Amino acid sequence: MFDPFIAPSGTLLGLLQRGRGDGTLHALAAPRPEALAALNHCVVSDPRHDWQVENRSLYYARLYLDLDGGIEEIERHLADPDDAVDTDDSRTGLALSVLGHLASYGRDDALALLRRYAVTGANWAWALDELALRDDDAGLRSLALPVLARFPATDQGAADLAAAVRDSFEPRPWRLWADDPREAVGARVRAAGEQGSFDRWQRQMRPGGPRPGWSVQAVFDWAQQALERGSELHVPAARCLSAVAGPDDLHLIVEAARGGPEGARCAALHYLAEAGDPAALDLVEAAAGSPARTVADTAIAAFERMTCDDAVERARRWAHRPDALGASAAGVLACRGTAQDAPQVLGALREAVRGDGPDAPLLWTLVDGAGRLGIDCAAPVLRHVYRETSSSHLRGRAARALAATDPSFATGFAVECLWDCEETTREVAALHAETGDIRVAERLRRLAADPAEEAEVQTAVRSRIGPDAPAV
Repeated sequence: MFDPFIAPSGTLLGLLQRGRGDGTLHALAAPRPEALAALNHCVVSDPRHDWQVENRSLYYARLYLDLDGGIEEIERHLADPDDAVDTDDSRTGLALSVLGHLASYGRDDALALLRRYAVTGANWAWALDELALRDDDAGLRSLALPVLARFPATDQGAADLAAAVRDSFEPRPWRLWADDPREAVGARVRAAGEQGSFDRWQRQMRPGGPRPGWSVQAVFDWAQQALERGSELHVPAARCLSAVAGPDDLHLIVEAARGGPEGARCAALHYLAEAGDPAALDLVEAAAGSPARTVADTAIAAFERMTCDDAVERARRWAHRPDALGASAAGVLACRGTAQDAPQVLGALREAVRGDGPDAPLLWTLVDGAGRLGIDCAAPVLRHVYRETSSSHLRGRAARALAATDPSFATGFAVECLWDCEETTREVAALHAETGDIRVAERLRRLAADPAEEAEVQTAVRSRIGPDAPAV
């Protein structure tokens, strides 16, 4: 999937793409055709950089309801000829999830479109999972024959059907169909389920990787072979070393970490870092300068996993370095440093934004660190990250940091966060938003009554509007 184009944060489209609460508030104030056009653009052109972890579907579904929007654009997107060519989940997953939420709110047109797509669409399994959560038994039973028709009565068709049953996220439709008295339905699904269980058993009986009795050298060889095949198994190999290595093997492991083959060196670095070996930090520093990218990246990752006091002390020395190890050290101080490290964390935060922009990967730990250490003078930078980042998860972290550092948060960003796309951000807002704002009171009541809202958010809401809370 290509990186999506994200509009400027000051535009309606940019706000909706980011999933910001202000996106909903601006859409409700904008001319309805303009708001619906921006909303449809977001749903059919997924704006998320990481669609597997960022939330948008409930956010967009609620806006469809507020705007009384139709789903014609979603239907055109699902029926596009590209659906037969581009079968990646990221092309249609967001649209199907939005339809699922709309169906849960009682939109029959969304339910009907999900049923049609489950019969004809390439991403039918996703649609079926959405229906499993929202459709009634009769609706699901009506889909049995069309879905099973996707699998021809051949050996390959039977294998594909077994894989579909085995890998389904929501087993409810398959369980209903397994009880169907028709031979073409019930018998096929039961046989597919049995085959899937047999496949799992076979995989369990043929485990790959290290076995009891392996030597340290055998683990190193396994890690190296995996790397040559394109798989990085350094961390599992380090765990294996913990099981097989004895005191007499320490010299071999240290030598591997100092200059062994890449796979063995990476496994040894992780092992020594996890064990807190005194030699680990010097070996990490040497490996971080390696021309081999895999070794350098592994050294930094191993350092970040170290929890000993020596690692924090070394991070204070390294944080001034202008390289990746210096950036990693600043992240370690953000996670495990003390008040004395606040200037270095603040400096790294400002440099990361200035040098790499509001979506820099290092910002995740630095933003958390600014909040954890209570760096009040970081608030302007945190507000910039909050406004500009395209990552809804990073924005949520910025909101939590602002709650700890910015006295204006309760009357500012916390209010819009009640409409944010991420439930964790809405939870922060529910705990902090100033209830003197009439919009806050009404929104808290609506979240409390919405059955689609997450339990953690509703718990936070009840703490503000419950019988023991101040009047809202």
